[in-house]
Amino acid sequence: MELERNTRDAPGAVFEVTKRIGFLSFGHWQPARGSLVRTAADAYLQSIELAVAAEELGIDGAYFRVHHFAPQLASPFPLLAAAAARTSRIELGTGVIDMRYENPLYMAEEAAITDLISGGRLQLGISRGSPETALQGSAAFGYVPAEGESDADMARQHTEVFRAAIEGAGVAMSNPQMTGVSQPLGISPRSSGLPERIWWGSGSRATAKWTAEQGMNLMSSTLLTEDTGVPFDELQAEQIAIFRDAWAAAGWEREPRVSVSRSILPITDERDRRYFGGREEGSEDQVGYLDGGLARFGKTYAGSPEHIARELAKDAAVAAADTLLVTVPNQLGVDYNAHLLGTIAEHIAPAIGWTRRDATTLVQPAAAS
Repeated sequence: MELERNTRDAPGAVFEVTKRIGFLSFGHWQPARGSLVRTAADAYLQSIELAVAAEELGIDGAYFRVHHFAPQLASPFPLLAAAAARTSRIELGTGVIDMRYENPLYMAEEAAITDLISGGRLQLGISRGSPETALQGSAAFGYVPAEGESDADMARQHTEVFRAAIEGAGVAMSNPQMTGVSQPLGISPRSSGLPERIWWGSGSRATAKWTAEQGMNLMSSTLLTEDTGVPFDELQAEQIAIFRDAWAAAGWEREPRVSVSRSILPITDERDRRYFGGREEGSEDQVGYLDGGLARFGKTYAGSPEHIARELAKDAAVAAADTLLVTVPNQLGVDYNAHLLGTIAEHIAPAIGWTRRDATTLVQPAAAS
Protein backbone atom coordinates (compact mmCIF):
# COMPACT_ATOMS: atom_id res chain seq x y z
CA MET A 1 0.00 0.00 0.00
CA GLU A 2 1.30 3.49 -0.77
CA LEU A 3 0.73 6.63 1.26
CA GLU A 4 1.68 10.25 0.69
CA ARG A 5 4.30 11.49 3.14
CA ASN A 6 6.30 14.67 3.58
CA THR A 7 10.06 14.25 3.99
CA ARG A 8 12.96 16.61 4.37
CA ASP A 9 14.20 15.94 0.85
CA ALA A 10 11.00 15.57 -1.15
CA PRO A 11 7.84 17.14 0.27
CA GLY A 12 4.74 15.36 -0.92
CA ALA A 13 6.64 12.37 -2.28
CA VAL A 14 5.04 8.92 -2.35
CA PHE A 15 6.74 6.11 -0.44
CA GLU A 16 6.07 2.41 -0.19
CA VAL A 17 4.66 1.70 3.25
CA THR A 18 4.62 -1.76 4.78
CA LYS A 19 1.40 -2.22 6.73
CA ARG A 20 1.75 -4.10 10.01
CA ILE A 21 -0.90 -5.49 12.35
CA GLY A 22 -0.39 -6.36 15.99
CA PHE A 23 -2.49 -7.01 19.05
CA LEU A 24 -2.58 -4.87 22.19
CA SER A 25 -3.50 -6.57 25.46
CA PHE A 26 -4.32 -4.80 28.71
CA GLY A 27 -3.75 -8.07 30.54
CA HIS A 28 -6.73 -7.93 32.90
CA TRP A 29 -7.26 -10.74 35.38
CA GLN A 30 -10.24 -11.29 37.64
CA PRO A 31 -11.84 -14.37 39.26
CA ALA A 32 -15.20 -13.44 37.75
CA ARG A 33 -17.78 -15.57 35.98
CA GLY A 34 -16.73 -16.25 32.41
CA SER A 35 -13.14 -15.08 32.88
CA LEU A 36 -10.44 -17.47 31.70
CA VAL A 37 -7.79 -15.20 33.23
CA ARG A 38 -8.42 -15.46 36.94
CA THR A 39 -4.97 -14.82 38.42
CA ALA A 40 -1.82 -12.83 37.69
CA ALA A 41 -0.09 -16.07 36.66
CA ASP A 42 -2.89 -16.69 34.14
CA ALA A 43 -2.46 -13.19 32.71
CA TYR A 44 1.29 -13.44 32.19
CA LEU A 45 1.45 -17.03 30.98
CA GLN A 46 -1.46 -16.54 28.58
CA SER A 47 0.12 -13.34 27.26
CA ILE A 48 3.17 -15.37 26.26
CA GLU A 49 1.01 -18.05 24.66
CA LEU A 50 -0.96 -15.45 22.71
CA ALA A 51 2.27 -13.96 21.35
CA VAL A 52 3.27 -17.45 20.17
CA ALA A 53 -0.16 -18.03 18.59
CA ALA A 54 -0.12 -14.61 16.91
CA GLU A 55 3.27 -15.30 15.37
CA GLU A 56 1.97 -18.58 13.97
CA LEU A 57 -0.93 -16.67 12.39
CA GLY A 58 1.46 -14.24 10.70
CA ILE A 59 0.53 -11.28 12.94
CA ASP A 60 3.34 -8.73 13.13
CA GLY A 61 3.29 -7.53 16.73
CA ALA A 62 2.44 -8.47 20.33
CA TYR A 63 2.03 -5.34 22.46
CA PHE A 64 1.16 -5.06 26.14
CA ARG A 65 -0.31 -2.22 28.19
CA VAL A 66 1.41 -1.34 31.48
CA HIS A 67 -0.51 -0.38 34.63
CA HIS A 68 0.47 -0.14 38.29
CA PHE A 69 -1.67 -0.75 41.39
CA ALA A 70 -4.25 -2.66 39.32
CA PRO A 71 -5.01 -6.30 38.37
CA GLN A 72 -3.42 -5.80 34.95
CA LEU A 73 0.00 -6.28 33.39
CA ALA A 74 2.62 -4.22 35.22
CA SER A 75 6.43 -3.99 34.84
CA PRO A 76 6.78 -5.45 31.34
CA PHE A 77 10.35 -6.64 30.81
CA PRO A 78 10.10 -10.14 32.33
CA LEU A 79 7.04 -10.75 30.14
CA LEU A 80 8.67 -9.35 27.00
CA ALA A 81 11.85 -11.36 27.55
CA ALA A 82 9.88 -14.56 28.13
CA ALA A 83 7.84 -13.97 24.96
CA ALA A 84 11.05 -13.22 23.07
CA ALA A 85 12.49 -16.57 24.10
CA ARG A 86 9.39 -18.37 22.77
CA THR A 87 9.16 -16.55 19.41
CA SER A 88 11.45 -15.68 16.52
CA ARG A 89 9.78 -13.12 14.24
CA ILE A 90 6.98 -11.16 15.87
CA GLU A 91 7.64 -7.66 17.23
CA LEU A 92 7.28 -7.35 21.00
CA GLY A 93 6.25 -4.03 22.48
CA THR A 94 4.47 -1.92 25.05
CA GLY A 95 1.59 0.48 24.71
CA VAL A 96 2.62 2.25 26.95
CA ILE A 97 5.10 2.38 29.85
CA ASP A 98 4.33 5.21 32.26
CA MET A 99 7.68 7.00 32.55
CA ARG A 100 6.70 8.69 35.81
CA TYR A 101 7.35 5.36 37.54
CA GLU A 102 10.63 4.42 35.89
CA ASN A 103 14.25 4.50 37.02
CA PRO A 104 15.58 5.43 33.58
CA LEU A 105 19.00 3.78 33.95
CA TYR A 106 17.66 0.50 35.30
CA MET A 107 15.06 0.57 32.54
CA ALA A 108 17.82 1.15 29.96
CA GLU A 109 19.59 -2.02 31.11
CA GLU A 110 16.38 -4.07 31.13
CA ALA A 111 15.37 -2.80 27.70
CA ALA A 112 18.77 -3.56 26.17
CA ILE A 113 18.86 -7.07 27.65
CA THR A 114 15.32 -7.81 26.44
CA ASP A 115 16.12 -6.49 22.97
CA LEU A 116 19.21 -8.68 22.75
CA ILE A 117 17.21 -11.76 23.81
CA SER A 118 14.63 -10.94 21.12
CA GLY A 119 17.18 -10.42 18.36
CA GLY A 120 16.21 -6.76 17.91
CA ARG A 121 12.41 -7.07 17.96
CA LEU A 122 11.60 -4.75 20.87
CA GLN A 123 9.26 -1.80 20.16
CA LEU A 124 8.91 0.30 23.32
CA GLY A 125 5.90 2.58 23.63
CA ILE A 126 6.36 5.06 26.48
CA SER A 127 4.51 8.17 27.70
CA ARG A 128 3.78 10.46 30.63
CA GLY A 129 1.03 8.11 31.77
CA SER A 130 -2.74 8.25 32.08
CA PRO A 131 -5.33 8.51 34.89
CA GLU A 132 -4.68 5.69 37.31
CA THR A 133 -5.99 3.83 40.32
CA ALA A 134 -3.46 5.23 42.80
CA LEU A 135 -3.22 8.80 43.99
CA GLN A 136 0.35 9.94 43.33
CA GLY A 137 1.32 6.38 42.53
CA SER A 138 4.75 7.31 41.19
CA ALA A 139 5.55 8.96 44.53
CA ALA A 140 5.12 5.56 46.17
CA PHE A 141 7.80 4.31 43.77
CA GLY A 142 10.06 7.14 44.94
CA TYR A 143 9.56 9.65 42.10
CA VAL A 144 8.17 13.09 42.91
CA PRO A 145 8.31 16.10 40.57
CA ALA A 146 10.65 18.87 41.60
CA GLU A 147 9.13 22.09 42.90
CA GLY A 148 7.47 23.97 40.08
CA GLU A 149 7.40 20.94 37.80
CA SER A 150 4.53 18.63 36.82
CA ASP A 151 4.22 14.86 36.51
CA ALA A 152 4.53 15.32 32.76
CA ASP A 153 7.79 17.26 33.19
CA MET A 154 9.19 14.45 35.32
CA ALA A 155 8.13 11.79 32.80
CA ARG A 156 9.86 13.66 30.00
CA GLN A 157 13.03 14.08 32.09
CA HIS A 158 13.08 10.35 32.80
CA THR A 159 12.60 9.76 29.08
CA GLU A 160 15.52 12.04 28.19
CA VAL A 161 17.87 10.18 30.55
CA PHE A 162 16.63 6.78 29.35
CA ARG A 163 17.11 7.65 25.68
CA ALA A 164 20.59 9.06 26.31
CA ALA A 165 21.54 5.90 28.20
CA ILE A 166 20.45 3.50 25.44
CA GLU A 167 22.39 5.68 22.98
CA GLY A 168 25.58 5.09 25.02
CA ALA A 169 25.95 8.37 26.90
CA GLY A 170 28.24 8.37 29.91
CA VAL A 171 26.07 8.39 33.02
CA ALA A 172 28.62 7.69 35.77
CA MET A 173 32.34 8.23 36.29
CA SER A 174 34.69 5.28 36.56
CA ASN A 175 36.52 4.53 39.79
CA PRO A 176 40.27 5.11 39.10
CA GLN A 177 41.18 2.58 41.82
CA MET A 178 39.39 -0.08 39.79
CA THR A 179 40.01 1.09 36.20
CA GLY A 180 43.22 3.11 36.39
CA VAL A 181 41.52 6.09 34.71
CA SER A 182 38.70 8.49 35.36
CA GLN A 183 36.24 8.46 32.47
CA PRO A 184 32.49 8.44 31.80
CA LEU A 185 30.78 5.04 31.85
CA GLY A 186 27.65 4.08 29.98
CA ILE A 187 25.15 1.39 30.86
CA SER A 188 25.94 -2.16 29.78
CA PRO A 189 24.86 -3.98 27.75
CA ARG A 190 23.55 -1.89 24.90
CA SER A 191 21.52 -2.94 21.87
CA SER A 192 22.46 -0.87 18.84
CA GLY A 193 19.11 -0.57 17.03
CA LEU A 194 16.95 0.07 20.09
CA PRO A 195 17.07 3.91 20.05
CA GLU A 196 15.15 3.94 16.74
CA ARG A 197 12.42 1.72 18.20
CA ILE A 198 11.15 4.06 20.92
CA TRP A 199 7.56 5.33 20.54
CA TRP A 200 5.75 8.09 22.42
CA GLY A 201 2.08 7.61 23.29
CA SER A 202 0.48 10.84 22.10
CA GLY A 203 -3.05 11.98 22.88
CA SER A 204 -3.06 15.39 21.21
CA ARG A 205 -1.83 17.26 18.17
CA ALA A 206 0.60 19.32 20.27
CA THR A 207 2.15 16.20 21.75
CA ALA A 208 2.40 14.61 18.30
CA LYS A 209 4.44 17.61 17.14
CA TRP A 210 6.69 17.36 20.20
CA THR A 211 7.15 13.62 19.59
CA ALA A 212 8.41 14.27 16.07
CA GLU A 213 10.77 16.98 17.25
CA GLN A 214 12.28 14.48 19.70
CA GLY A 215 12.80 11.87 16.97
CA MET A 216 10.49 9.22 18.45
CA ASN A 217 7.91 7.12 16.63
CA LEU A 218 4.24 7.99 17.21
CA MET A 219 1.80 5.74 19.07
CA SER A 220 -1.81 6.93 19.11
CA SER A 221 -4.59 4.99 20.81
CA THR A 222 -8.39 4.84 20.85
CA LEU A 223 -8.42 7.95 23.07
CA LEU A 224 -7.48 11.52 22.21
CA THR A 225 -7.25 14.09 25.00
CA GLU A 226 -8.86 16.81 22.87
CA ASP A 227 -11.97 17.24 20.76
CA THR A 228 -12.54 19.57 17.82
CA GLY A 229 -15.93 18.23 16.79
CA VAL A 230 -14.68 16.16 13.86
CA PRO A 231 -14.88 12.33 13.80
CA PHE A 232 -12.22 10.50 15.78
CA ASP A 233 -10.41 9.07 12.75
CA GLU A 234 -10.17 12.49 11.09
CA LEU A 235 -8.80 14.12 14.25
CA GLN A 236 -6.28 11.31 14.61
CA ALA A 237 -5.30 11.60 10.93
CA GLU A 238 -4.70 15.32 11.52
CA GLN A 239 -2.49 14.41 14.47
CA ILE A 240 -0.50 12.04 12.24
CA ALA A 241 -0.11 14.68 9.52
CA ILE A 242 1.19 17.20 12.08
CA PHE A 243 3.63 14.58 13.33
CA ARG A 244 4.96 13.84 9.85
CA ASP A 245 5.28 17.52 8.94
CA ALA A 246 7.20 18.19 12.17
CA TRP A 247 9.39 15.14 11.52
CA ALA A 248 10.32 16.48 8.09
CA ALA A 249 10.97 19.96 9.48
CA ALA A 250 13.28 18.51 12.14
CA GLY A 251 15.42 16.93 9.41
CA TRP A 252 15.44 13.37 10.68
CA GLU A 253 16.81 11.06 7.99
CA ARG A 254 14.98 7.84 8.78
CA GLU A 255 11.30 7.23 8.13
CA PRO A 256 9.28 7.17 11.37
CA ARG A 257 6.72 4.56 12.41
CA VAL A 258 3.13 5.47 13.33
CA SER A 259 0.62 3.19 15.05
CA VAL A 260 -3.06 3.54 15.87
CA SER A 261 -5.21 1.25 18.03
CA ARG A 262 -8.70 0.00 17.26
CA SER A 263 -11.25 -2.25 18.95
CA ILE A 264 -12.20 -4.80 16.24
CA LEU A 265 -14.73 -7.56 16.99
CA PRO A 266 -15.61 -9.69 13.96
CA ILE A 267 -18.71 -11.84 14.37
CA THR A 268 -18.64 -15.08 12.43
CA ASP A 269 -20.18 -17.74 14.68
CA GLU A 270 -22.45 -18.24 17.66
CA ARG A 271 -19.62 -17.81 20.13
CA ASP A 272 -18.76 -14.37 18.67
CA ARG A 273 -22.44 -13.46 18.64
CA ARG A 274 -22.85 -14.49 22.26
CA TYR A 275 -19.97 -12.28 23.35
CA PHE A 276 -20.39 -9.26 21.08
CA GLY A 277 -23.65 -9.48 19.13
CA GLY A 278 -25.09 -6.49 20.98
CA ARG A 279 -22.40 -4.22 19.53
CA GLU A 280 -23.01 -5.21 15.94
CA GLU A 281 -22.67 -2.39 13.40
CA GLY A 282 -23.86 0.34 15.77
CA SER A 283 -20.91 1.90 17.58
CA GLU A 284 -20.10 5.60 17.41
CA ASP A 285 -17.37 7.88 18.74
CA GLN A 286 -17.82 9.07 22.32
CA VAL A 287 -16.94 12.42 23.84
CA GLY A 288 -16.39 12.84 27.57
CA TYR A 289 -14.28 14.53 30.22
CA LEU A 290 -10.86 13.22 31.25
CA ASP A 291 -8.43 14.99 33.58
CA GLY A 292 -10.64 18.07 33.51
CA GLY A 293 -10.84 18.43 29.73
CA LEU A 294 -12.76 17.10 26.75
CA ALA A 295 -11.61 13.82 25.27
CA ARG A 296 -12.76 11.85 22.23
CA PHE A 297 -12.91 8.06 22.26
CA GLY A 298 -12.86 6.00 19.08
CA LYS A 299 -15.69 3.66 18.20
CA THR A 300 -15.70 -0.13 18.28
CA TYR A 301 -15.72 -1.94 14.93
CA ALA A 302 -18.09 -4.88 15.39
CA GLY A 303 -20.10 -6.96 12.93
CA SER A 304 -19.46 -9.19 9.98
CA PRO A 305 -15.90 -9.24 8.64
CA GLU A 306 -17.16 -7.74 5.38
CA HIS A 307 -18.80 -4.82 7.21
CA ILE A 308 -15.73 -4.17 9.35
CA ALA A 309 -13.44 -4.34 6.31
CA ARG A 310 -15.53 -1.69 4.52
CA GLU A 311 -15.57 0.57 7.58
CA LEU A 312 -11.85 0.24 8.32
CA ALA A 313 -11.01 0.95 4.69
CA LYS A 314 -12.69 4.36 5.19
CA ASP A 315 -10.85 5.11 8.47
CA ALA A 316 -8.51 8.04 7.69
CA ALA A 317 -6.09 7.35 10.54
CA VAL A 318 -5.82 3.62 9.82
CA ALA A 319 -4.95 4.55 6.23
CA ALA A 320 -2.32 7.06 7.39
CA ALA A 321 -0.60 4.79 9.93
CA ASP A 322 1.78 1.97 9.09
CA THR A 323 0.80 -0.12 12.13
CA LEU A 324 -2.65 -1.10 13.41
CA LEU A 325 -2.86 -2.46 16.96
CA VAL A 326 -6.01 -4.46 17.69
CA THR A 327 -7.10 -4.36 21.32
CA VAL A 328 -8.02 -7.86 22.44
CA PRO A 329 -10.47 -9.09 25.12
CA ASN A 330 -7.74 -11.00 26.91
CA GLN A 331 -10.01 -12.44 29.63
CA LEU A 332 -11.67 -14.64 27.00
CA GLY A 333 -8.47 -16.69 26.80
CA VAL A 334 -5.81 -17.59 24.28
CA ASP A 335 -7.91 -19.82 22.02
CA TYR A 336 -10.64 -17.24 21.54
CA ASN A 337 -8.22 -14.38 20.92
CA ALA A 338 -6.27 -16.48 18.43
CA HIS A 339 -9.60 -17.12 16.68
CA LEU A 340 -10.32 -13.37 16.67
CA LEU A 341 -6.87 -12.47 15.32
CA GLY A 342 -7.08 -15.22 12.71
CA THR A 343 -10.40 -13.87 11.44
CA ILE A 344 -8.98 -10.35 11.24
CA ALA A 345 -5.88 -11.57 9.40
CA GLU A 346 -7.85 -13.64 6.93
CA HIS A 347 -10.89 -11.51 6.19
CA ILE A 348 -10.33 -7.90 7.34
CA ALA A 349 -6.66 -6.90 7.24
CA PRO A 350 -6.26 -7.18 3.45
CA ALA A 351 -8.80 -4.35 3.07
CA ILE A 352 -6.32 -1.91 4.64
CA GLY A 353 -3.36 -3.06 2.55
CA TRP A 354 -1.90 -5.68 4.89
CA THR A 355 -0.14 -8.72 3.52
CA ARG A 356 0.65 -11.71 5.71
CA ARG A 357 4.40 -12.05 6.26
CA ASP A 358 6.23 -15.36 6.11
CA ALA A 359 5.98 -16.70 9.65
CA THR A 360 9.44 -18.24 9.35
CA THR A 361 11.20 -14.96 8.54
CA LEU A 362 13.68 -14.07 11.25
CA VAL A 363 14.59 -10.56 12.37
CA GLN A 364 18.32 -9.82 12.22
CA PRO A 365 19.87 -10.13 15.70
CA ALA A 366 20.66 -6.92 17.56
CA ALA A 367 24.29 -6.05 18.08
CA ALA A 368 25.52 -5.88 21.65
CA SER A 369 28.04 -3.44 22.99
